[in-house]
Amino acid sequence: MSTEEPTAATPPERPLPPGTTAPFARMHRWLQRGILVCLVALVIEGSLTVPALALWYGWPTLSLTQICDEMMKVRYSDDSLTCRQGAVDAPPLGGRPEAAGQTTARDQWGVQPKPEWQHIGFRELVKIHNDRVAREKAAHR
Repeated sequence: MSTEEPTAATPPERPLPPGTTAPFARMHRWLQRGILVCLVALVIEGSLTVPALALWYGWPTLSLTQICDEMMKVRYSDDSLTCRQGAVDAPPLGGRPEAAGQTTARDQWGVQPKPEWQHIGFRELVKIHNDRVAREKAAHR
């Protein structure tokens, strides 16, 4: 009689990843799965944020550049501001910040700043843009 145990009945143990001890291997596996689910959810959320905001601000009627221009004009209460598109020296790559030298913003500054610009509702930038264009046309007549 042989006292050897059958080798086919015991599955071979998988090697553990570096830094994982046997008692915590199961916890690490579940943490990896949870983190992967969270990362996938963040990517999906991020890919839907810009289109959702563009629709909220009035994208089919206004281009993304016009939306940016209107946001700058509302945020800093200055009708002459425009967005610099495609500038290589623009922030965050270099150059001055977009609000450098701005004195027209009506905000309360402090430890927790309170913006005083109007809150923009659904597709309200389209109305603001059309009103501005109408005022400019009336001024040129």
